[in-house]
Amino acid sequence: MTVRTASRMDEGRYVLITGASSGIGAELAWLYAARGRPLVLWGRNAGRLENVAARARGCGVDVRTRVLDVADGTAAIAALREDDASHPLDIVILAAGQGDMRRGDDVVERAEDVLRLGLVNYATPSAMAAAAAECMVPRGQGHIVLIGSVAAFHALPFAAAYSGSKAGLKRFAEAQQMALAPLGIGVTLVSPGFVDTPMSRRVVGAKPFLQTAPMAARRIARAVDRDRPHLIFPFLFSVLRLVDTLVPWPLKRRILSAIKADQTG
Repeated sequence: MTVRTASRMDEGRYVLITGASSGIGAELAWLYAARGRPLVLWGRNAGRLENVAARARGCGVDVRTRVLDVADGTAAIAALREDDASHPLDIVILAAGQGDMRRGDDVVERAEDVLRLGLVNYATPSAMAAAAAECMVPRGQGHIVLIGSVAAFHALPFAAAYSGSKAGLKRFAEAQQMALAPLGIGVTLVSPGFVDTPMSRRVVGAKPFLQTAPMAARRIARAVDRDRPHLIFPFLFSVLRLVDTLVPWPLKRRILSAIKADQTG
């Protein structure tokens, strides 16, 4: 395992973060700014994004912003290539994502919600990761981070679109990591449990082993430094994942079918 530490050689090497207007993305922006790394920050909300950028600029680094909805995959690919052409990207962190589930008395998830989550959580970040790799390979260095979820490990009947989109991202990240490792490009898949962000606050009910967003950002940056292919946190979810592989499907199906969840908004 390669362990990287922040150094003066990193100064001037840009970090792109999507979903930077709040939550984990914002915390990562401030963390990397404190390390002296210039930033390219993307978000949907211009006001919140500028607030994050202003705090990052307080660390004395260059910060560029872009307001863009990653549901538009074609525009996101073009924007990434444009940003890399202007400010070569050393780390690309694809933190933008959305959570949704079947609500209240709904019998099934809305088709439009399934499509949106498929685009935002899987199709666009995968395509952006491919575009980032195109830019990085000629330089022989770079790191791509895809933010997934422990939900990818389970078939959640109340959140089929969310768990399915994150499962697709997991498989893509694993395959891309194997393909790019010989070319000097790192790929890290991050599979967090509950993190205290605006998205998780919409979930009604218990949120076991809840992590803070700053804690999540520190774990992610450390995983990038160490070139880890997969980060799962909290650690207990790694254990649960192992247990899950040992449980017979009929029993697993009964357990998952009994889980109840809802969200506000």
